[in-house]
Amino acid sequence: MAPIAKKSAKKGPKTTKKFIIDAKQPAADKIFDVSGFEKFLNEKIKVEGRVGNLGEIIKISQVGDGKVEIVAHNDLSGRYLKYLTKKYLKKMQLRDWLRVVSTSKGVYELKFFNVVNDQEEEDDE
Repeated sequence: MAPIAKKSAKKGPKTTKKFIIDAKQPAADKIFDVSGFEKFLNEKIKVEGRVGNLGEIIKISQVGDGKVEIVAHNDLSGRYLKYLTKKYLKKMQLRDWLRVVSTSKGVYELKFFNVVNDQEEEDDE
């Protein structure tokens, strides 16, 4: 039998990613609970395939009014945070009024849908 070659455990530099989810506008209108959203993220983010395994790897904190900051020392994707944000909006039945938009790299903002009144369209005809 051939000897099994051991793989050397190469560890590259630690990657630190910082994400901000800005819910200032809905929080000001008192329809979005930022502290509840922060708690939801703490409960739902998976690390190494397990929920509730954040430890020192991921830090979630509330910054200012209506902003949640996520600092990850591993490969956490922004799409995953967007997915969890949408999941929270659906759970709170806010998905019909709010959407998640990426304004810049690592920054997601909750915005209201633009609703056009049907009466204004009928008056134009």
